Amino acid sequence: MLNNIGLPGLLLIAVVVLVLFGRGKISSLMGEVGKGITSFKKGLKDGSEEHDAAAEDQVRPLPGERARDVTPHTTPASAPQSTDRS
Repeated sequence: MLNNIGLPGLLLIAVVVLVLFGRGKISSLMGEVGKGITSFKKGLKDGSEEHDAAAEDQVRPLPGERARDVTPHTTPASAPQSTDRS
């Protein structure tokens, strides 16, 4: 159905939209669409950077080497802690 629109059909649709909504409304709408696309691209870039940073943080053992424990070292609950409250 939409395969036979062609250039004259698209121009007719564009003219009807322009008449119905006016030039100002369409230009403000296109500005909002542009901001949305920019925001979307920025989000993709930030997500990609976070993914790359997380991948670099992972420690990969060399071939023939045992995997190391990379969990952060914390003091166990049973270990004596300093109670100096100066």
